[in-house]
Amino acid sequence: MFLPPLAQFEGESNAMLYVGFAVVAAALVAFTLLMLVVKRYKRCPSNRVLVIYGKTGGAAEEGQGQAVKCLHGGASFVWPLIQDHDYLSLDPIQIEIPLRGALSMENIRVNVPSVFTVAVGTTPELMTNAAIRLLGLGTEEIKSQAQEIIFGQLRQVIASMRIEDINRDRDTFLSHVQNSVEPELRKIGLVLINVNITDIQDESGYIDAIGKKAASQAVQTARGDVADQEKLGEVRVAEAQREREIAVAVANKERELGTRGASRDQAIGVADYERDQAVGEQRAQFERDVQVKEAEREKRIKNAQADAAAVAGENEAAALVAASRATLGVKNAEAYQLAETRKREAEAAVQEAAFRAMTKAALAEAEKVEAEQRAELEAHAKAQKAKRIVDAEAAGEQRRIEADAEAHAIFAKFEAEARGQYEIMAKKAEGLERIVAACGGSDKAFQMLMLEHLDALTEASAKAISNIKFDKVVVWEGGGKNGQSSTAGFLQNMARTLPPMMEVMRDVAGIELPETLVKLAEDRDEAAQKGADKATQRATAGPPPPSKNGPAKAEPTPQPQSKHGDG
Repeated sequence: MFLPPLAQFEGESNAMLYVGFAVVAAALVAFTLLMLVVKRYKRCPSNRVLVIYGKTGGAAEEGQGQAVKCLHGGASFVWPLIQDHDYLSLDPIQIEIPLRGALSMENIRVNVPSVFTVAVGTTPELMTNAAIRLLGLGTEEIKSQAQEIIFGQLRQVIASMRIEDINRDRDTFLSHVQNSVEPELRKIGLVLINVNITDIQDESGYIDAIGKKAASQAVQTARGDVADQEKLGEVRVAEAQREREIAVAVANKERELGTRGASRDQAIGVADYERDQAVGEQRAQFERDVQVKEAEREKRIKNAQADAAAVAGENEAAALVAASRATLGVKNAEAYQLAETRKREAEAAVQEAAFRAMTKAALAEAEKVEAEQRAELEAHAKAQKAKRIVDAEAAGEQRRIEADAEAHAIFAKFEAEARGQYEIMAKKAEGLERIVAACGGSDKAFQMLMLEHLDALTEASAKAISNIKFDKVVVWEGGGKNGQSSTAGFLQNMARTLPPMMEVMRDVAGIELPETLVKLAEDRDEAAQKGADKATQRATAGPPPPSKNGPAKAEPTPQPQSKHGDG
């Protein structure tokens, strides 16, 4: 197609304008898309949960549907028109629970004011539950929902525990509270961070009583511990004193034994020295006497030999001169006799001196042996005496220690028996108190205890009268009043007494008498009544008519009624 130049230029200008408009429009669209992406790309801070709701992917393809998409941290693009977003705060929420009048296991109302700290959970399940049930709610509304849940579960936990367990074992109580409250809070997307029980009180004062009881027990235990420590201290002081006395006694004994041993050794040494000195002196004296006697013997022997030689010379001269003289023979005989006598005397003197020397030597030897044996015996006797003294002191110390141990054992035994008797009496008193409380009063308890011992009382009464023998019972009837005999009055009184007595025995002791006994009493009462009626009729009818055998005998004068039992 052929166009003029002006038209061609205009066409090219329009095309350029179109292209410019297209570029501008594309730029605007790109800028718009960029701004849209920037605006719809949401970042989640650490203290919040990003909730994207609307058309979300994931499980919707399986037909289950997914209401929200939750993110904790990170970022995600929120499609316009088909999706929107909101935030859930992860800040902790403190909820005050002024719980009052909750019933415990003992049906005692308890006040348990507490503070619960909760927050939105960060697990996928908890974030989904929180987004479904708490999205768009304010803090007060969330507190209100959580408070109702906590109130109910806390009441349930208190109802399953005793007051003493709640007050004493706080960890167990908090564990039960957490185990009970947290599953319910998780249903709305909350988790339990902390539980603070400010105080536990009850309207009846049971907790105060428990505290006073615990304080009293602690004081008593402390006093017991102090007493035990004081006792241990006294025992230790006594033991230390006893050990000190024993050590002093042992030291004194050793010192005394050492002193006596030294004295004994000294005495033995002195005795040995004196003995040796005496033996030496006796030996020297003996040797001196022996030498003197030997010198005397030699002297006498020499004198005798000289005399004998002189006599022999004289005899020879006399024999040569006066051989024929008889007198010379006699003189010779006398000289010979004198010489023999003197010779024998000299020999006897020598033997006597030898015997005396041997006797002195034997006496000295005997004295030496006696001194040695006496020294040995004295040393042995002194050693035995010292040993006996030591043994006696050791036996006395052992007996004293055994006596102390036996005394401590007897004291511990009596103390244990006293404690046992005290515990028995305390338990018996506690049992009687429980019996009285269970029976509803001391009278009922006395009746019950009497019932328990009724068999023993009956058996004892039967044994008491079992050896009494009644051969016969004689009743002297002395009349009565108003036409009724005393016997009949006695039977009537007994019959009137039986029913109240039976009621008392039935009410107090729970014993019912057999009906035969009651009938027997009633029969006796009727018989007595009939006898009294007959006596009245005879009295009103007048004296009986005389009999054929003679006039009627007079009735004997009534005597006072008495009862005699011959046994």
